Amino acid sequence: MKSQFITLAVRNLWKRKVRSLLTVLGITLAVATIFILVSISLGLQSGVEEQFRKLGTDKFFIFPKGQVAGPGTDSAATLTDADVTTLEKIPGVKGLSYFKAGNAKIQFNDEVRFFTVVGFPLEKERAQIFSENGAFKPEEGRELKEGDTYDIVIGSQYKYNAVFSKSVKLGDRFEINTVEFKVRGITETQGNPQDDRIILMPLEIFKEVFGDDGTYDEIIVQVEDSTLIQEVADRIERRLRSARDVTEKTQDFTIITPEELLGTFGSVLGVLTVFLVAIATISVVVGAIGIANTMYASVLERTKEIGTMKALGAHNAEILSLFILEASMLGLIGGSAGILIGASGAYSLEYVATNVFAISLVQAAFPLSLFLSCAGFAIFIGVLAGALPAYRASKLNTVDALRYE
Repeated sequence: MKSQFITLAVRNLWKRKVRSLLTVLGITLAVATIFILVSISLGLQSGVEEQFRKLGTDKFFIFPKGQVAGPGTDSAATLTDADVTTLEKIPGVKGLSYFKAGNAKIQFNDEVRFFTVVGFPLEKERAQIFSENGAFKPEEGRELKEGDTYDIVIGSQYKYNAVFSKSVKLGDRFEINTVEFKVRGITETQGNPQDDRIILMPLEIFKEVFGDDGTYDEIIVQVEDSTLIQEVADRIERRLRSARDVTEKTQDFTIITPEELLGTFGSVLGVLTVFLVAIATISVVVGAIGIANTMYASVLERTKEIGTMKALGAHNAEILSLFILEASMLGLIGGSAGILIGASGAYSLEYVATNVFAISLVQAAFPLSLFLSCAGFAIFIGVLAGALPAYRASKLNTVDALRYE
């Protein structure tokens, strides 16, 4: 009997194939939208976690308070050599580094651009901590080392993404604020345009080019024991307050640990995902209305057929099951198509982001649970939308149905 119901349901949907196709389209768009949003969200979260794994769990960061636009922007507060000296004396601190950033006029082959330049210390331990912080490992050439002067390391976009009309190679020369530098290294792709267009130079030369105001944009602290990172961060916060003569209310610096950064990003990503899925829910509602409309029309068109089935012995439950089956099949077909389109769309977004815009953080994730959830959701919407029309069909009076014109 079940196989006969399936055959009958397929036949009924095929007889109204245009209407069925339009109904399926609504569910397809809804499921595809949700699939893409969730896939990219999961992939982005995975990408960020991978970046934090590269960064390590034994470092945290100190910023001047008020530097809301990131390093290189103005802030009322500053970090100085005195802060560095204070930090180096605190128990639990293994080492530290710092850097200064500025926006500069970059000239290459008579073309001019404006990008961020970062100066950092080249002493071995400080340089290593800075390099680990940004993961600026050379794909070509070498890192800057002690003794380098008018030498720079540049981001991958200068080589691969035509920042200038001609790709930059090792040994090429830039003019930075009219001072000439030689390219010694080109970094691996980081996954975001800001890092992939960065220019790194020795801190002492940076001070010559940009001027030395005795301040830093960020201090990176490495702890001896990563399990005690929060304890060391709290200790540093108290010590810096004392050294800078500020209280908790007037504190003019901010300390951020990797866990706090990751937690903040996760919260923002979660809110954004919920918001986007809420928007996609509109498509779900439209699709559900389409299924309900199709099933109501089907009940009206097949009223006499329903009466005949009942006259031949079909029970209310069987009529209900038939119409529920048709609605769920519409949901399943639409969901399956939506999953295929969604997977293709998510992969396409990842490909474009990676290969066109060089943003490797935009990734698509395809866990089995996502496929199963979307398929189950589509079937659920189909059943839910078809429940009321199916119930109405099952309750039709046999005699009235047979006499319906």
